[in-house]
Parts: sequence; C-alpha cells; structure tokens
Amino acid sequence: MKILTEVTPVLFPWAWKGIKLRGGGYRQGRQAVEPAGLSPLQTNPTETPMDHSSNDTESPEGRRGFLRCMAMAGAGTLWLMKGGVLQAHGLADGNAGAAAPDATFSFVQVSDSHIGFHKEPNMDVAGSFRDCLARATHQRSRPDFILHTGDLTHLSRPEEFDTVAQLVRDSGAPHTLYVPGEHDVIGDNGAEFFKRFGEKQADGGWYSFDHRGVHFVGLINVLNLKAGGLGFLGPDQLAWLKKDLAPLSASTPLVVFAHMPLWNLYESWGWGTDDSAEAMTYLKRFGSVTVLNGHVHQVQQKVEGTVTFHTARSTAYPQPAPGAGPGPGPLKDIVAGSLKHYLGVREIRHVRGTQVLNVVEEALA
Repeated sequence: MKILTEVTPVLFPWAWKGIKLRGGGYRQGRQAVEPAGLSPLQTNPTETPMDHSSNDTESPEGRRGFLRCMAMAGAGTLWLMKGGVLQAHGLADGNAGAAAPDATFSFVQVSDSHIGFHKEPNMDVAGSFRDCLARATHQRSRPDFILHTGDLTHLSRPEEFDTVAQLVRDSGAPHTLYVPGEHDVIGDNGAEFFKRFGEKQADGGWYSFDHRGVHFVGLINVLNLKAGGLGFLGPDQLAWLKKDLAPLSASTPLVVFAHMPLWNLYESWGWGTDDSAEAMTYLKRFGSVTVLNGHVHQVQQKVEGTVTFHTARSTAYPQPAPGAGPGPGPLKDIVAGSLKHYLGVREIRHVRGTQVLNVVEEALA
C-alpha cells in the first residue's frame, strides 16, 4: 500500500542525547540494551483497510475523500518516508526489516489502558497493559522513552492510578511521559492525574521537550469538551503553542501528541478536536510533523501536506470503525480468542541522516 503525498524533505540534526524539557533541565533515559528478538506477529484477517477519497468534508462521500484512513491490525505496519512517498510495509513481510535503516533513536506510544474496566471483551485490562509494556520495552533496540496518550484509567479513581504507576514501575520501562484522556479527568478536572503524572511545566498541564534534535509537544484536549464530545484546546493553550513553536526553524521535526484526534476523524462520535484547525496553522510551516493520538482504540491515519496524523490501538479493548454501528464503545462481538489482535503498541524510529520517520504497529498476537 502506498499513499502518494508530497512531503518537504527534512534532515534531522542529531545533536545531543537526553530529553530536554522546555524551560530547563534534562531527563536522561536508561542506557540502550539489545533485548532478545520478538517473535513474528500473526496477521488479523478480520480488519480491512478503509479508503477515503474526495475533498468535500460535509457529505459521506466527502468524508471519505477528506480522510486517508486505514484500519490496520495483526502483524503490524512499518511506515517509511522515501522521496516524498509514505510507504507501508507489513511486519509479516520479510522485506519490512530490510526496508528500515538503522534508527538513531526510538520511542514507543501506548494508549487507552483503561485500568479499572472489568467488562467484555477484556476482563483483565491490567494483564493486557502489562503485556503491552513488555512488548514496548523489548523492542530490537530499547526505546529512549514511552509516551502514554491518555485514558490511563477508566474512572479516575486513586486505586486505578496506583495500579498504572505500579505496572509501569514493575515493567522496567524507560522514562514515561503522559497526557490525560477524558477518563482521567472525571470529577476533579484532572487534579489527581496532574498531581501524579503531570509535567507541571504550564498551569494547564501542556508541555514540550526536545530530544536529539526533535521537538515534542504534549497537548491537553479533554477538558471543557464541546458539543458531541469533541475535544477542545482553548485559547490559552493555543497561545502557548504559538509561542512555543515560534523560535523553531521550519526544518525542526515535530512530534505532537494528545489524547483525542487533532483531526476530525468522525465528528458525530466526538472523534476530533473542535479548535484543532488553529493549531494546524502553527504546525503547517514545518517540514515534518507527526501527530500521535489515542481515544479511538484503533489505527487510523491521515496525511495533510507535511503533517501526518496517527491514532493508536488501545491496550484494553477495540472500538468500532468510524460509523460502523450506533456509536463508540467497547467492541464486544469479536471472534473468541482474537482480542490480542486488536491491542498493541506503536514504535517510532527516527532514522539517521534522512527525512524518514518509521512508525511500526505491533499487536499483541
């Protein structure tokens, strides 16, 4: 599968090591190790690509045209940027590994662990989160850090946050950074989440940091939700984002992460962010922007100019494809024994000396 999209080439400046938080200070990751290789993953035949093609975003046909989406699972997908063309390689394909040059560094995204959920199709979300953390920390080269893109818990209870923290500690995972999901801010506007997992860089909880020449931005879009449950950034955060990005060269690679999609994937289900268009005006001048989100519990992707959007699998349970059913929620009618095909992690590798950013999807089975 190929998505033909012109992208401005960017050479990554591999200048230094460690996670440098904006405003001062470094957070140094653990030394990289070479763990034992992972066994090949099995392809899940139940999920098929969704192809969308026109530019009218109002009609059903227009939504399909405006989006460039794929729902992928199973063996995983390796994304390579070559000559302005984003290429997809299934990890079950023996050529996928050869297609990926050695990475200078990598990090892993996990999302939607929903600790505290105890219903079908997953009665043991703590166990599946533990498995995903093991997958994340045993890549072919140890990731520098982990990003958790929200919904750590299901009901924002203190004991649920306790369990998340304990599972991460027990996994031996590298340094982990977080943004909240809407399930993490129930009843207290996120006070418990921010006390335990927040970076405390800005009053609103948003933050940025620099790592080996790449600028990372963590945004909060799950407070003050708009009609239909759409995410919301708000004027204060948008003003901060504009100021944060202003000093950067357009050649600086950006990785932006938040819980809810920063593109309107399916508005009637609240799968989008109400004021994301303004944020995009600040991002579009950069030659390489990768946006990582959770919330929808499945892999969806969109390419818009130099900005590539990715949503992630949950570590807890899948949700229906956009519009496939009466609404979002746990997908219960899955084939017995197939749950692990829908759960997984994402590894992102920055490749030395090229404009390539590799995105590797890994399911648990």
